[in-house]
Amino acid sequence: MDTAEQLAEQDGPQPAAAEAGAADAERASRWVRLRRFVREVLSFLSVGGISYIVDVGLSNLLLFGFAGIPALLDGSPIKAKVVSTLVSVAVAWLGNRFLTYGGRDSGSEFSTIWKFAVANAIGMVIVVAPLGMTWYLLEMRDPVTYNISTNIVGIGLAMVFRFWAYRTWVFPDRGAAREVVE
Repeated sequence: MDTAEQLAEQDGPQPAAAEAGAADAERASRWVRLRRFVREVLSFLSVGGISYIVDVGLSNLLLFGFAGIPALLDGSPIKAKVVSTLVSVAVAWLGNRFLTYGGRDSGSEFSTIWKFAVANAIGMVIVVAPLGMTWYLLEMRDPVTYNISTNIVGIGLAMVFRFWAYRTWVFPDRGAAREVVE
Protein backbone atom coordinates (compact mmCIF):
# COMPACT_ATOMS: atom_id res chain seq x y z
CA MET A 1 0.00 0.00 0.00
CA ASP A 2 1.31 3.46 -0.93
CA THR A 3 1.80 6.10 1.67
CA ALA A 4 0.72 9.72 1.20
CA GLU A 5 4.34 10.71 0.57
CA GLN A 6 4.70 8.17 -2.22
CA LEU A 7 1.48 9.39 -3.81
CA ALA A 8 2.74 13.00 -3.65
CA GLU A 9 5.99 11.97 -5.36
CA GLN A 10 4.05 10.23 -8.12
CA ASP A 11 1.90 13.32 -8.73
CA GLY A 12 5.00 15.50 -9.19
CA PRO A 13 5.95 18.72 -7.43
CA GLN A 14 3.27 20.40 -5.45
CA PRO A 15 2.08 23.87 -6.55
CA ALA A 16 3.35 25.47 -3.33
CA ALA A 17 6.82 24.06 -3.92
CA ALA A 18 6.80 25.30 -7.54
CA GLU A 19 5.71 28.77 -6.40
CA ALA A 20 8.44 28.84 -3.76
CA GLY A 21 11.02 27.85 -6.39
CA ALA A 22 9.79 30.60 -8.72
CA ALA A 23 9.93 33.15 -5.90
CA ASP A 24 13.48 32.07 -5.05
CA ALA A 25 14.51 32.37 -8.70
CA GLU A 26 12.96 35.85 -8.91
CA ARG A 27 14.79 36.95 -5.73
CA ALA A 28 18.07 35.58 -7.10
CA SER A 29 17.48 37.38 -10.40
CA ARG A 30 16.79 40.67 -8.61
CA TRP A 31 19.93 40.20 -6.52
CA VAL A 32 22.03 39.62 -9.66
CA ARG A 33 20.55 42.73 -11.33
CA LEU A 34 21.19 44.82 -8.21
CA ARG A 35 24.80 43.62 -7.99
CA ARG A 36 25.36 44.48 -11.67
CA PHE A 37 23.81 47.91 -11.16
CA VAL A 38 25.96 48.64 -8.09
CA ARG A 39 29.08 47.52 -9.97
CA GLU A 40 28.09 49.77 -12.88
CA VAL A 41 27.53 52.77 -10.59
CA LEU A 42 30.85 52.23 -8.76
CA SER A 43 32.74 51.83 -12.02
CA PHE A 44 31.05 54.93 -13.47
CA LEU A 45 31.94 56.93 -10.35
CA SER A 46 35.56 55.70 -10.43
CA VAL A 47 36.01 56.69 -14.07
CA GLY A 48 34.18 59.94 -13.34
CA GLY A 49 36.41 60.63 -10.34
CA ILE A 50 39.54 60.41 -12.46
CA SER A 51 37.93 62.56 -15.16
CA TYR A 52 36.84 65.03 -12.47
CA ILE A 53 40.40 65.44 -11.21
CA VAL A 54 41.60 66.07 -14.78
CA ASP A 55 38.77 68.56 -15.40
CA VAL A 56 39.07 70.53 -12.17
CA GLY A 57 42.86 70.57 -12.18
CA LEU A 58 43.16 71.66 -15.79
CA SER A 59 40.39 74.29 -15.62
CA ASN A 60 41.95 75.88 -12.53
CA LEU A 61 45.42 75.74 -14.07
CA LEU A 62 44.20 77.41 -17.27
CA LEU A 63 42.19 80.10 -15.47
CA PHE A 64 44.27 80.87 -12.39
CA GLY A 65 47.70 79.31 -12.98
CA PHE A 66 49.58 77.37 -10.33
CA ALA A 67 52.98 77.46 -8.60
CA GLY A 68 54.61 79.80 -11.08
CA ILE A 69 52.73 78.44 -14.10
CA PRO A 70 50.90 81.42 -15.62
CA ALA A 71 47.18 81.33 -16.34
CA LEU A 72 46.82 80.71 -20.06
CA LEU A 73 43.15 81.68 -20.21
CA ASP A 74 43.02 84.38 -17.51
CA GLY A 75 39.62 86.06 -17.53
CA SER A 76 38.06 83.41 -19.81
CA PRO A 77 36.36 80.92 -17.51
CA ILE A 78 34.06 79.44 -20.15
CA LYS A 79 36.98 78.76 -22.52
CA ALA A 80 39.02 77.24 -19.69
CA LYS A 81 36.10 75.01 -18.71
CA VAL A 82 35.43 73.92 -22.30
CA VAL A 83 39.09 72.97 -22.84
CA SER A 84 39.32 71.07 -19.55
CA THR A 85 36.00 69.34 -20.21
CA LEU A 86 37.13 68.18 -23.66
CA VAL A 87 40.28 66.65 -22.16
CA SER A 88 38.32 65.01 -19.34
CA VAL A 89 35.76 63.67 -21.84
CA ALA A 90 38.58 61.83 -23.65
CA VAL A 91 39.59 60.26 -20.34
CA ALA A 92 35.95 59.40 -19.59
CA TRP A 93 35.47 57.83 -23.03
CA LEU A 94 38.35 55.44 -22.49
CA GLY A 95 37.27 54.51 -18.98
CA ASN A 96 33.59 54.09 -19.70
CA ARG A 97 34.02 52.33 -23.04
CA PHE A 98 36.53 49.79 -21.79
CA LEU A 99 35.78 49.50 -18.04
CA THR A 100 32.26 50.52 -17.07
CA TYR A 101 30.45 49.39 -20.22
CA GLY A 102 33.12 47.23 -21.86
CA GLY A 103 31.10 44.05 -21.56
CA ARG A 104 28.04 45.45 -23.29
CA ASP A 105 27.08 44.93 -26.89
CA SER A 106 26.21 48.55 -27.68
CA GLY A 107 26.06 48.34 -31.45
CA SER A 108 28.50 49.96 -33.83
CA GLU A 109 31.53 51.82 -32.53
CA PHE A 110 30.72 54.85 -34.72
CA SER A 111 27.19 55.07 -33.31
CA THR A 112 28.52 54.82 -29.76
CA ILE A 113 31.11 57.56 -30.36
CA TRP A 114 28.71 60.11 -31.80
CA LYS A 115 26.15 59.42 -29.06
CA PHE A 116 28.91 59.84 -26.46
CA ALA A 117 29.88 63.17 -28.08
CA VAL A 118 26.27 64.41 -28.08
CA ALA A 119 25.69 63.35 -24.46
CA ASN A 120 28.88 65.12 -23.39
CA ALA A 121 28.06 68.27 -25.37
CA ILE A 122 24.77 68.45 -23.47
CA GLY A 123 26.68 67.68 -20.27
CA MET A 124 29.12 70.52 -21.01
CA VAL A 125 26.22 72.98 -21.36
CA ILE A 126 24.89 71.76 -18.00
CA VAL A 127 28.34 72.28 -16.44
CA VAL A 128 28.92 75.82 -17.75
CA ALA A 129 25.39 77.12 -17.11
CA PRO A 130 25.93 77.71 -13.35
CA LEU A 131 29.39 79.13 -14.14
CA GLY A 132 27.97 81.63 -16.63
CA MET A 133 25.37 82.72 -14.10
CA THR A 134 27.84 83.30 -11.27
CA TRP A 135 30.66 84.79 -13.38
CA TYR A 136 28.71 87.03 -15.75
CA LEU A 137 25.31 87.69 -14.16
CA LEU A 138 26.30 87.81 -10.50
CA GLU A 139 29.85 89.04 -11.23
CA MET A 140 31.28 86.69 -8.61
CA ARG A 141 34.75 86.00 -10.03
CA ASP A 142 36.81 84.52 -7.24
CA PRO A 143 38.29 80.99 -7.31
CA VAL A 144 35.95 79.66 -4.61
CA THR A 145 32.77 80.78 -6.39
CA TYR A 146 34.15 79.53 -9.70
CA ASN A 147 34.84 76.07 -8.27
CA ILE A 148 31.52 75.80 -6.45
CA SER A 149 29.43 76.87 -9.44
CA THR A 150 31.12 74.76 -12.07
CA ASN A 151 32.98 71.95 -10.33
CA ILE A 152 30.38 71.11 -7.70
CA VAL A 153 26.96 72.30 -8.92
CA GLY A 154 27.53 72.03 -12.67
CA ILE A 155 29.44 68.76 -12.68
CA GLY A 156 27.05 67.24 -10.12
CA LEU A 157 24.05 67.96 -12.33
CA ALA A 158 25.87 66.83 -15.46
CA MET A 159 26.96 63.60 -13.76
CA VAL A 160 23.36 62.56 -13.15
CA PHE A 161 22.46 63.34 -16.77
CA ARG A 162 25.51 61.52 -18.15
CA PHE A 163 24.89 58.37 -16.10
CA TRP A 164 21.34 58.21 -17.43
CA ALA A 165 22.44 58.96 -21.03
CA TYR A 166 25.35 56.48 -21.03
CA ARG A 167 23.30 53.69 -19.51
CA THR A 168 20.19 54.09 -21.67
CA TRP A 169 21.38 55.65 -24.93
CA VAL A 170 25.15 55.62 -25.45
CA PHE A 171 26.01 52.15 -24.11
CA PRO A 172 22.68 50.28 -24.07
CA ASP A 173 22.99 46.58 -23.38
CA ARG A 174 21.59 45.21 -26.63
CA GLY A 175 22.67 41.69 -25.64
CA ALA A 176 20.29 41.73 -22.65
CA ALA A 177 17.44 42.87 -24.90
CA ARG A 178 18.09 39.95 -27.27
CA GLU A 179 18.04 37.47 -24.33
CA VAL A 180 14.57 38.68 -23.30
CA VAL A 181 13.22 38.39 -26.87
CA GLU A 182 14.60 34.87 -27.45
